[in-house]
Amino acid sequence: MARHADWYFDYVSPYAYLQLEAFHRLPTDLEVRLKPVLFAGLLGYWDNMGPAEIPAKRRQTYRYSHWLAHKRGIPFKAPPRHPFNPLAVLRLSIALDSDMEAIRTIFRHIWGTGQDGQDPESLRALAESLGVNDLEARIGDPAVKAQLRQNTDEATARGVFGIPTFAIDDELFWGDDLTDMMLDYLENPDLFKEGELARLAELPVAAERKESRL
Repeated sequence: MARHADWYFDYVSPYAYLQLEAFHRLPTDLEVRLKPVLFAGLLGYWDNMGPAEIPAKRRQTYRYSHWLAHKRGIPFKAPPRHPFNPLAVLRLSIALDSDMEAIRTIFRHIWGTGQDGQDPESLRALAESLGVNDLEARIGDPAVKAQLRQNTDEATARGVFGIPTFAIDDELFWGDDLTDMMLDYLENPDLFKEGELARLAELPVAAERKESRL
């Protein structure tokens, strides 16, 4: 019997691109539903900052994702500006029924060949490569916009706080670097119910940050 997972992503993340390029590692009986979400919506919901909003973290993210892609033999070139507004490509994905190959094409356009993620000319070329000749109409469809909002609301309701995130059963696996843990969980669904991993789920909080003392 097939197993199921939801993959929440936004094109603004290079790590989502890297994880998608590793989908060949997933079990063949795992059915993955691709869920475009607006990362900025998640950040707003959790009152959090994105990596690109912290200068040192922004620089490290770009360096590490480039280095990691090279180590894995994955084509990688950062777009000419980042972060960019991903609304158009997210809605395009939904207009194309969140099709795997369409999503892979969009990711490779932005992170594989370094094309602009929001420039109209870049988007038109991308749309044409996907057989979409009425881009503005497709991404302006109210039903498409509503689906993106629904996906983002669904993600926050499930506790998703970052992208990319795999949601399997009641467990969340955030980030490309949790791929191996997710694969272990698929092999052993009781992974987090045993020993120290079970205790960590109930670890009490000893102190909470209320305001900066700087």
